[in-house]
Amino acid sequence: MLILLAFIIVFHITSAALLFISTIDNAWWVGDNFSTDVWRMCSTNTSTCMALTDQFREYQSIQAVQATMILSTIFCCVAFLVFILQLFRLKQGERFVLTSIIQLLSCLCVMIAASIYTDRHEELHKSNEYSIDVSEGQYGYSFVLAWIAFAFTLISGVMYLVLRKRK
Repeated sequence: MLILLAFIIVFHITSAALLFISTIDNAWWVGDNFSTDVWRMCSTNTSTCMALTDQFREYQSIQAVQATMILSTIFCCVAFLVFILQLFRLKQGERFVLTSIIQLLSCLCVMIAASIYTDRHEELHKSNEYSIDVSEGQYGYSFVLAWIAFAFTLISGVMYLVLRKRK
């Protein structure tokens, strides 16, 4: 039983780490001489970064991705704290429903963020406000990590729903 508990905790911490990395790191869209994310665009040739501001045509989409990724990370961290509290407060045989609901909200938020970015990436990268041409790029590892975090949070949300407290 202790091994199962350790696995659940490690799985949840891994999900949170994936969410933090995909939200913070600058690699949602990459090319030969640039990388961009939901916060800034960096040129690798000149080693300069430019913040994405409301000058950009599709800034509302970027803000939606920013907000939902931040919410997802917060929900994941709150779900972990609630799980720890429920370990001590739940009676034997009860399910971790509250933890599951919060974790599934985290899953929903990261899915919304990655879906918006997937849908709007062409419009996002055709903006004339970029100092270099970023339309010829590909999805970076932060974007992929966001989708992996979606799967991890979904699995852990369902796992908490099925899990019962034991001695």
